[in-house]
Amino acid sequence: MATPLDSHWVAVKRILKYLKGTLSYGLHMKPVAVDGPISLTAFCDVDWASDIDDRRSTSGSAIFFGPNLISWWSRKQRVIARSSTEAEYHNIAQASAELTWIQALLQELKVPFSTPTLLCDNQSAVAIAHNPIFHSKTKHMEIDVFFVRDKVLSKQLLVYHIPALDQWADLLTKPLFAARFEVLRDKLKVQSFFCQNFTLSLRGVVSVYGLQQKGNICLLVLFAFCIL
Repeated sequence: MATPLDSHWVAVKRILKYLKGTLSYGLHMKPVAVDGPISLTAFCDVDWASDIDDRRSTSGSAIFFGPNLISWWSRKQRVIARSSTEAEYHNIAQASAELTWIQALLQELKVPFSTPTLLCDNQSAVAIAHNPIFHSKTKHMEIDVFFVRDKVLSKQLLVYHIPALDQWADLLTKPLFAARFEVLRDKLKVQSFFCQNFTLSLRGVVSVYGLQQKGNICLLVLFAFCIL
């Protein structure tokens, strides 16, 4: 930024304070016993017209394989939605495409999974996904409408409405009060790894339960399907 303001400096300090206080936090993943189909669930939410500069909406989605978060995003939409329903439906279409890719991967790995479930807190968007009749009001977003509706009608995707308080992806769309933020952060399996034998350093040694790995460690990204 060419001309930062005091408000920007305050925001930066707040971010750094949060990062300092959550150095031991990371994404928890649990083993999943393959004794039947494993659930595949997507939470989808949107903050409509949230950007005051261009009125683009912010999409947020979190996809779980069993109890584990395996895919997520928080990003501005490329189009300007004329209603909250339209914004929600664009995000539903993106999540449906991601679920389709994950399904193909699981089938290739021969991992059993149940029919993917998509959860949205916008009743109108859920209704459009189930309604086989095409309306003129949805014509401008017909590609997304037909893509999702085809998945629903062919039983490849289940789309349900959930209350806003149960929408875990809310964390990925807008700033929240601390109490709500911490609850949803825990729901997304971002939790502290702190234990008696745990130490964390950007340079040096990482020790977890007696297992040490030395070196110059800046970032560890873990993406795995934990199958027993």
